[in-house]
This record gives sequence, C-alpha cells and structure tokens, in this order.
Amino acid sequence: MTTSPTKAAAAVQTPYERLAALGITLPSAPPPIANFITHVREGNILYLSGQGPREADGQLHAGKVGSDVSTEEAYQHARLTGINLLAVMHDALGDLSRVKRVVKLLGMVNAVPHFENHPSVINGCSDLFIEIFGEAGQHARSAVGFGSLPGNITVEIEAIVSLND
Repeated sequence: MTTSPTKAAAAVQTPYERLAALGITLPSAPPPIANFITHVREGNILYLSGQGPREADGQLHAGKVGSDVSTEEAYQHARLTGINLLAVMHDALGDLSRVKRVVKLLGMVNAVPHFENHPSVINGCSDLFIEIFGEAGQHARSAVGFGSLPGNITVEIEAIVSLND
C-alpha cells in the first residue's frame, strides 16, 4: 500500500523532511527584479516581497489566467511561487523550523476581466504551506485579480510570517 504525498508529509517532523517527502528541492532564493529587497524582518515578523512562478532555471510562467492559462495550470504556478517564497524564508532565516506561523498571504492573479476563480488559483500556495507547516501553515489570505503583473507573470504572492524566538 502506498501513502499519499500529503499523508507522507504529515507523518514527518521538520519542514525539510516534509519537502523531501513531497519530492521538493528548494531552489536558490530568486533575486529582486527592481529596487527592493526580498524580505524585511521586524522583530518576530518576516515580511516577504512578492514572488512569481520562477522555475529553478529562471524561466517565468507568463500569460493571462482565463484565456492563455487554465485555472489548473495557474494553481501549479501558485504552488511554484510558494516554493520560491519558502526559498526566501530559508535564505532569510537559515532554518524553516523558525517559522511559528504563516500569518497572511496576498495572492495576485493576472486574469482576464471575467475570471472568477482567483481563490482556486492561490490555493496552490496555500495548500503547499499547510503541507509544509501543518496547522502553522494555515493563514489569513486575500486572492485578487489584476489587469497585469510584472513581466506578464500569471501570479504573484507575498507573505507575512511570524517567527519563533
């Protein structure tokens, strides 16, 4: 009998073990694309700048969700964006076990005007964070549509995370 990736992830302890159980290798943290930094720590709060669906080789997924890109494809792009956010968290903290809770996500979807499934797209990132952090991955969230995003990327997501001392 095989165990589903979600059940396998829940059976292990650290975020890194959960990533490994899901077959995910963290890439290097993506560099900023303009005049900002990838994160700011203020006390026990880590603010993560928006990340997009960048593959480890630098390729960005682009297009309009609802015309060029399906909801299912965009869900995978949001999951990839979540992996990039995890890479920034790891870079900023040195250890994902320092995450006490994912507090809030802002998910932006580059969508056609009549698109209505923004929450289903951003679930790609939300589902990943719950798989990696368990209950501590449950968060408040906004999922909204935009007429465009930088480089015509399909999604951009930013996060606020609270930290253990």
